[in-house]
Amino acid sequence: MNDLLNVSASPHVRSKDSTSIIMRDVALALVPASIAGIVNFGLKALLIIIVTIATCVLTEYIYQKCMHKKVTTSDFSALVTGLLLALNLPSTVPLWIPIIGGVFAILVVKQLYGGLGQNFMNPALAARCFLLISFTGRMTTFTYDGVSGATPLALLKSGEETASVTTMFLGNIAGTIGETSVLALLLGAAYLLLRKVISLRIPFTYIGSFMLFILIFGGEGFDTTFLLTHLFGGGLILGAFFMATDYVSSPITPMGQIIFGILLGVFTGIFRLFGGSAEGVSYAIIFCNLLVPLIEKVTLPTPFGKERARHE
Repeated sequence: MNDLLNVSASPHVRSKDSTSIIMRDVALALVPASIAGIVNFGLKALLIIIVTIATCVLTEYIYQKCMHKKVTTSDFSALVTGLLLALNLPSTVPLWIPIIGGVFAILVVKQLYGGLGQNFMNPALAARCFLLISFTGRMTTFTYDGVSGATPLALLKSGEETASVTTMFLGNIAGTIGETSVLALLLGAAYLLLRKVISLRIPFTYIGSFMLFILIFGGEGFDTTFLLTHLFGGGLILGAFFMATDYVSSPITPMGQIIFGILLGVFTGIFRLFGGSAEGVSYAIIFCNLLVPLIEKVTLPTPFGKERARHE
């Protein structure tokens, strides 16, 4: 009988995917958006990407060495954090801003809470929100083709004529380095889906609930151009597929992921339509990251064979 049974502690079913493989896939999926950003905004965008990634990796290495912890820079998580942060920055920022942002993302948001798997919010988005609050002027100054101008969402919010939907889909507009080309982002998202790194549960419920919110409260009815401008403008696609799906800061239960996506859509709609800024993706994701423990507590399934607690 002992030859037939192998008694061991759980988990009994293990995935072949490691952290480094998953992070490598995410980095590869962001390559099309990075290339599009460099083509649109020039070599300054490439320099910002390099500096931000180097800052994140170096910060993690120095901290773990100083704290006599195992160095985990080889798992690519710091690289992905740096790349995501860089893609959320305008190409006009001075290089000291991505350096500050990279240190904040890795040191404050990730390492001080225990490292990968312990952070309660997405480090790249937390750093972006920190930079937006601290350096609002520099973080909201955009140029395209050498000309300073507002983003399509800012123009839409002010009632001015915005770029065509086709132009926004291709990414020939002002914005942050990695959010402008929807085509490039969708190519990367398709790669993650094919590799089964992410599922469509969070992105679809996020985008679907957001579009429904805009349809109901946007004041334009079923105006296709208005709806697509909100869909293609800003960081919605980048946030939905690459940051809201972060393993650490998103729910693990299927129902929890659906609730998470719906809340993301609602809060993004509130911030965009009724807030002072034209964008709201970063703040919506950060805020909903804080709700994840409550969402998981409510949606955690009852273990098989265990009776639910009775309420008197």
